[in-house]
Amino acid sequence: MHKMSRSLSRLIVVPYKEGIQFLNIPNTFQMMKSLQLPSRANLSILKTPQKPTVKIAYLIMVHRLSKQFRRMFRAIYHPDNIYLINIDKKADRLTKQQIWSFLNRFPGIHILENQTVIWGGYSMVEAELSGMQYLLKLEQQWDYFINLSGQDYPLKSQHIISNFLAVNKGKSFLKFADQVETRPETLNRIENYFSEEDGAIAAETHKRDYMAGITPYIGGQWMILTRECCAFLCHNKEVSKFKEYYKNTLIPDESFFQTVLMNSSFKGAMVNDDLRAIIWVPDGDIKLRPKTFTKADLGFLKEGRNLFARKFDDNVDADVISALNAYLHIPLRTALSMHKTGTLKMNSAN
Repeated sequence: MHKMSRSLSRLIVVPYKEGIQFLNIPNTFQMMKSLQLPSRANLSILKTPQKPTVKIAYLIMVHRLSKQFRRMFRAIYHPDNIYLINIDKKADRLTKQQIWSFLNRFPGIHILENQTVIWGGYSMVEAELSGMQYLLKLEQQWDYFINLSGQDYPLKSQHIISNFLAVNKGKSFLKFADQVETRPETLNRIENYFSEEDGAIAAETHKRDYMAGITPYIGGQWMILTRECCAFLCHNKEVSKFKEYYKNTLIPDESFFQTVLMNSSFKGAMVNDDLRAIIWVPDGDIKLRPKTFTKADLGFLKEGRNLFARKFDDNVDADVISALNAYLHIPLRTALSMHKTGTLKMNSAN
């Protein structure tokens, strides 16, 4: 196994009023700095948007391409939603300054300054869970949690996305599949013990028995979850054994949430779809990576029923995002609904 550069992040925070305040979560997270930017209602930069039918809490993880992040943020911003921005420690000082300066023009934005999120390590799962915990502790109520990266982009307006979630209220969206049946080549990720030493995943590993009585599931890291689903993941005691096991697995952000939700008492409806437009292409030892979209992919992006797409890179093609903006307000043709058994039905959507 190749040695990869890694460093752990275990933290949780609360926003500050007169300086920065910290909240300890015993035995779970280390510290993270956070602030809620001043609620200065400078909305002259925005058109008056339609009030959403459900309230969305976004967790956005960003570490580069600040100009591209600003374009994405404008496209998903609505003053009634909540935005938690996780700026990775890997981001350079200029990128951080540009993001902070830009977000200061929007009211009610929450910012986390995180330690490095490790590709392939459990720190990605911890970052998602800490974001959920932070959002759940806010006084503001919300209905749905959506995670994005700084290289994602919406395919529909916030009004259309909100209406879609209202029609499908109570359903959570993420991809899941029986890992043994569909992706047996990935079982080494969970059947071996992976440890982290000096900020890296150690080359030395060893076999171990998987969790007794548990069926492993796998999918992707992108999710649209109900508030109730997030509360279950953060607070239900059943989740503890999964955290304990999966913290020593490889790439757990693609399997932890699926395995927990499909092997626990959580009763919410699960839709086997993350509503993301992604094209996977071969990439050496990693095997697959998301294709970077260009204008040549516009047909694919505008014809589907997905709500978001990834990934984009202004250094490769900055025009594709500009072209997508013309399609954001075109209604979805259909809204997909599917529960845990896999039954599928189509609903009309506006």
